Amino acid sequence: MDDSALVLGWAEVVALPEWGIRGIRAKVDSGARTSALHVESIEELGGDRVRFHVVVTRRPVRRVHVEAVVCRRAAVRASSGHAEPRIFVRTSLRVGHHEHPIEIGLVARDTMRFRMLLGRSGVPRGVLVDCARRYLLGRPSRTRRRRGTQR
Repeated sequence: MDDSALVLGWAEVVALPEWGIRGIRAKVDSGARTSALHVESIEELGGDRVRFHVVVTRRPVRRVHVEAVVCRRAAVRASSGHAEPRIFVRTSLRVGHHEHPIEIGLVARDTMRFRMLLGRSGVPRGVLVDCARRYLLGRPSRTRRRRGTQR
């Protein structure tokens, strides 16, 4: 192993700087080819453009309004085993100090713990994933919990 190689944990905080998203929790899944992002209110506009809300956090709910160009549409086999149509857009992804272009599928991940799934096509070449560790590049920010609420 190269001592200078960037190592990610199975969960990391990533940024989507073109969209003004400084931190979103992502599950790194080398078994998934494509990356997916939890969005709401997808609205197709003319000229291969789409408008949607990125759900950055659940509690408190924080959404970021985004408009992007559709780069492709494809059927993706979800974890349930069923293929579903998905819209893909491009943006930049920052992981640690590395920033690179990424293609992201827009999907409802409201039942999933992580707002984003970072598939192997979204992990930069030469980056290693340590599946036994998480948040190697920094812990997620914690919101204050009200007294008496469950984790």
